[in-house]
Amino acid sequence: MNYLDTIKKYSALLRVKHYIKNALIFVPLFFSLSFYNVKNVLVCVFGFIAFSLLSSIIYIFNDINDIEKDRLHTIKCKRPLAAGKISKRNAVITALFLFILIGLILILAGIYQNLGAVCILGLYLILNILYSAGLKNKPIIDIVILAAGYVLRIIFGGLIIGVELSAWLYLVITMGAFYMGFGKRRNEMLQQGKETRDVTKAYTYNFLDKNMYVCQTLCIVFYSLWSIDPLTVQKFNTTAFVYTIPFVLLILFKYSLNIEADSDGDPTSVLFHDKVLILLVLLYSASAIVIVNLAGLHG
Repeated sequence: MNYLDTIKKYSALLRVKHYIKNALIFVPLFFSLSFYNVKNVLVCVFGFIAFSLLSSIIYIFNDINDIEKDRLHTIKCKRPLAAGKISKRNAVITALFLFILIGLILILAGIYQNLGAVCILGLYLILNILYSAGLKNKPIIDIVILAAGYVLRIIFGGLIIGVELSAWLYLVITMGAFYMGFGKRRNEMLQQGKETRDVTKAYTYNFLDKNMYVCQTLCIVFYSLWSIDPLTVQKFNTTAFVYTIPFVLLILFKYSLNIEADSDGDPTSVLFHDKVLILLVLLYSASAIVIVNLAGLHG
């Protein structure tokens, strides 16, 4: 039982459930039809693990930095460091161990030789350290850094397998990231009684709400343009992606409905707490897999 408790505590410290965000690393692999290449698949798996461990290091740094504020928060006070379940010393040792493990993974996968990919990891780490150190209290800059995290993941995924992502898909991810970033801040503002984040005082509800839905609209427009782009049609030898647009619409509509309710706006929590949203994501994924696989068979 003690082992189970330890696993749960360290899983919460590392924010393992947030690793799903790093699935974006596989997007270039998927849409470049490179998933038939075993080497590329393995490199992406190693890249996913390395990026996930790096994000855990950042979460540990952030929790150590915010430990006193978190203790005053009705939800964050339950985090392992704030609750005293894990000591600062053990958290630092864990972070150092993860750094060593990341280095070994990068060497094993050969990613260390890819200067661009290594720079992306470094940039992601630096941005998030600066975010935790104070930029999270700077309006607009805080949301830019939140959004940049998603964009850097997808760029990293392309670099490690030598694939350039479609400009349209890059814009889809960018707008989707800003949509979630504005939504997160919007809901934190609605929960002012529970939230200790200072930056919410610099925003107005209308500003966050309007920009959130502007980004949602652009996300839909860019995805639609990608689906009918001649290069996309030529690459996949089909116009079938246009029929996945309703899934994208429904996913965004359901996501919006969820954060309009009593939610903190965190993307991972919004997804995992809604079976219908998970089903919609799975349906979109299944339809995309069928289309891409048919393209691979005809290619």
